[in-house]
Amino acid sequence: MLPVLVIDRATEARLARSPRRAAFYCAAVAALDAALREHGTRLIVRRGLPGPTLRNLARASGARAVAWSASYDGAGGHADARLQSDIEEAGLQAIVAHDASAIAPEETSGYRAFVPYLAVWREMTPPTFELPLLLRFAATDLQSEHLPIPAEFGAGERSAECDAAGARTSFEAFLASDALQYAVAANVPADDRTSHLSVHLSFGTIAARTVVRATLERIADPFLLVEERASLKLFLRSLAQRDFFLQLGWFHPITDDAPLQEKMRGFTFARKHASLDAWRSGRTGYPLVDAGIRQLHATGWMHPHVRAVAASFLCFDLGVDWRIGRDEWDGYLIEDDPALATGNWQWIAGVGADMAQYPRIYNPERQRRRFDPHGAYVRMWVDELAQTPAPSRRSNAGQIELPMFSANTYPQPVVDHEKVAHDFLVHYRDHLGSATASPEGARRSSR
Repeated sequence: MLPVLVIDRATEARLARSPRRAAFYCAAVAALDAALREHGTRLIVRRGLPGPTLRNLARASGARAVAWSASYDGAGGHADARLQSDIEEAGLQAIVAHDASAIAPEETSGYRAFVPYLAVWREMTPPTFELPLLLRFAATDLQSEHLPIPAEFGAGERSAECDAAGARTSFEAFLASDALQYAVAANVPADDRTSHLSVHLSFGTIAARTVVRATLERIADPFLLVEERASLKLFLRSLAQRDFFLQLGWFHPITDDAPLQEKMRGFTFARKHASLDAWRSGRTGYPLVDAGIRQLHATGWMHPHVRAVAASFLCFDLGVDWRIGRDEWDGYLIEDDPALATGNWQWIAGVGADMAQYPRIYNPERQRRRFDPHGAYVRMWVDELAQTPAPSRRSNAGQIELPMFSANTYPQPVVDHEKVAHDFLVHYRDHLGSATASPEGARRSSR
């Protein structure tokens, strides 16, 4: 095996969108090269078109096959097809491996709904490619170009834990402790004990199949409490949903730009809104939404549950196209999973794999009162509210109320959630042409 990294125009463009992503990528590549050197080889770096570059390297090294990890978004899939054609036309074997997912898409028959997919996924065991390692590294005198550096993509130097050993250590610590409380941590943003594996999974510094196998082994521990086992199963479900979105992108590349649901392809979302910039900057007047956006800007990551609330606000409170939100966050997120981003945004927007009769619209204040009742998360990320005292009284509904609007510099809500959510559902109903459906009934299921 000859380890090669080809940096093409598409890679450069994606890395240039997010400085933190570029920094993480470069550090991960450096860590990979260092690990390879410990095994007596090194990473050969090339810049240019993948097809001609790999053909030339194969010719120079005497290689008979080229293998790479499959892409799951539309653009990446088209690039894979072109590369496969280039390689095979040169008389070489092209091997496209499903390395990003725990279970390969072909193993699950292309389900469009998650529940039946999950039932099948649970019956499967991820393959083991790591051991035994029946390959050896080829001796070569081929020269390598310099390793990528953040400045190459317009990014500054940043430090990050991005090597495979660090990713594995972090995951093992999570599995031993915090994973047992995942059922709570997945919804409570101030209790930040989720796995934080999204970045490592997207760059391959840890394999999804490794995570799934280890989680299954942990679930089998007979000394676990019922609640702990339930938390682990919920974490495993999130990994299954990751695979689900990857296989959706694999079988339905059109979803890059078009809704998975055919009936929603003619639905009109707005491309502009007077409060769009307020959403982008975390100044909507809804503290949970604003805290999530500001966490993303500051760290390149956002708590999973808050992502859903902030995305729902864009799509339903502002009525703005889900693609606007996806592309906006792409400039801040460290993780690099276009197919997952599309799948999750379509799910939230009610145009993708979620087959509910009506979209699940999150009430941002109800979510704050329920999952951040003491305002710990909000005060952490919204500076204007950082000095707001902890609540000392309870509302009639029995939920702790934080006097969020007492700070002079914090904005008032940019929209009336109840009104705009109702108006959106009317628009949604009219599009579906369902004369008997009631938006009032749908609103009652608002979270």
